[in-house]
Amino acid sequence: MTRTFTIEKGQKPTEEQLQEVLEAKNKPIVFDEDSPELSPAMYKAFMSSVIQRNRKKNA
Repeated sequence: MTRTFTIEKGQKPTEEQLQEVLEAKNKPIVFDEDSPELSPAMYKAFMSSVIQRNRKKNA
């Protein structure tokens, strides 16, 4: 199950949110037909788009 938290700039996550993140860190990633594992080329393209997005976001 995926949980999404929206934390506004300057807002700190709650203790419950931090605990959920720490618990999720220890769980394995499960790939399926809706979210398949990325090939090395697809992963590289994805990371490139993330870097470009962050540059625009922080500019």
